[in-house]
Amino acid sequence: MEHEIVLTSAKYAELQTELQRLISTERPAIAERIRQARALGDLSENFDYQDAKRQQGFLESRIANIKGMLERAYVAEYQNGSDTVVFGSRVKVFDQEYDEEIEYTLVGAVEADPANYRISNTSPLGKSLLGCKVGDIIEVPTPAGRDKYKVIEIN
Repeated sequence: MEHEIVLTSAKYAELQTELQRLISTERPAIAERIRQARALGDLSENFDYQDAKRQQGFLESRIANIKGMLERAYVAEYQNGSDTVVFGSRVKVFDQEYDEEIEYTLVGAVEADPANYRISNTSPLGKSLLGCKVGDIIEVPTPAGRDKYKVIEIN
C-alpha cells in the first residue's frame, strides 16, 4: 500500500502526543465551555456559546486531520552513516549560483520548513538529492532556470 505521508519517528510521536492532548484535555475543556455558555440562556445572541462552538469545530477538524495523517503515514527510519542521501539525511551542498555552502535536512512534506533548511523529499531539490553521494553535482529546475549544487557532506 502506498502511503501518502512520510514522517520521521519524532514527528509521528509528536502528532500522537498532540492528538492525545486534544482528545483528553482540549475536547473536554471546550465541552465544558459550551455547557456553561448554554446555562446563560438565549443562544442566538450568546457570543460565548457561538465562539465555543466555533472553537469546537476547529478542534474537531484538527483531530480528524491528525488521525488521517497518522493512518496514512509511513514512518521512515533514518540510517545514520549512509553514504547516499536518504530520507532524514542532513546534506551539506555547495550552491554554485550563490557561491555558498548550505546544510539541508531531508524530511517529509508535513515536516518541511524551508526557512530552517528542512526540505521536503518531494520538493525539486529534495527529489534531486535523493540517492546522491558526496561529490555528485545536481541540477535542479527552478522558475528562473536550473540551479547547480555539489554534494559536499552527508550526515
